[in-house]
Amino acid sequence: MSEDTRKLVIIGSGPAGLTAAIYGARADLRPLVIEGEPSSTSDQPGGQLMITTDVENYPGFPEGVMGPQLMADMRMQAQRFGADLLTRKVSRVDLSDTPFGIWVGVPDTDEPTYTADALIVSTGARSLMLGLEAEERLIGHGLSTCATCDGFFFRDQEIAVVGGGDSALEEATFLTKFASKVTIVHRRDQLRASKIMQQRAFTNPKIEFAWNTEITQILGDDRVGGVILRDTTNGNKRELPVTGLFIAIGHLPNTGLFDGQLDMDDQGYVVTGADRSTTSVEGVFACGDAQDRRYRQAVTAAGSGCMAAIDAERWLESRHP
Repeated sequence: MSEDTRKLVIIGSGPAGLTAAIYGARADLRPLVIEGEPSSTSDQPGGQLMITTDVENYPGFPEGVMGPQLMADMRMQAQRFGADLLTRKVSRVDLSDTPFGIWVGVPDTDEPTYTADALIVSTGARSLMLGLEAEERLIGHGLSTCATCDGFFFRDQEIAVVGGGDSALEEATFLTKFASKVTIVHRRDQLRASKIMQQRAFTNPKIEFAWNTEITQILGDDRVGGVILRDTTNGNKRELPVTGLFIAIGHLPNTGLFDGQLDMDDQGYVVTGADRSTTSVEGVFACGDAQDRRYRQAVTAAGSGCMAAIDAERWLESRHP
């Protein structure tokens, strides 16, 4: 095995991973955070907040804070207490025995790059997108995947929500607190959402539906200025003028690295113990959006990162009292 053995390794560096790093470092575990590699998606150091502009619902920032700035501050705080950060991606893990094997770079070498007495999984999740050219340019500029985060910015504006499940209808209903009109764009003529969520949407006077419709283009150079809709039954196109677009077609946890090694639910979220961060493998803990299919907020991710670090510290102490 590799000689570079760590007491604690944290994979991922969003709010959950960096909070775990802060707590782990303060517990004198000198954690190694393997934070990922720079990219234009949420699968990068800092996670989804790196593609978020104003964060107004994180406590302690009455004027709000830019997502990348919040993550830079968390990163500096973790380093201040002694956490090591590696800006690389993990390519393979072996959780069959302790210390756990962690490969960075080439995954098919015999020896792992690092071994860890305890491991925290904080690899996050990413929002499923439509695959349109303008998405990368307009995310955070009228294009969003989180109504709770960004709905406030669309007061008295006309906006659209894409999707037909519970998440889409929940987002749309929430957005009617601010927007003057919300159009739900769905590619079928029936919703997948639960009956109670459908009823709430159907009876909300601010919600309209664009049935059998898909978005083929997002308009706007530096901000969303509208969308082009295509009727899936006849191919006809029309423009819908909106200043905001919320994509709510689902989330995908970044947990493929642990397939076959950790118990996951039917959507790929790591299964953790009730009110704790323990997983199906003793010594492996999970936090943040990799195991949270319900809340998916920066503040809840940070809280679960704290839990994971404390759980890991206590587990390590129990092995070496």
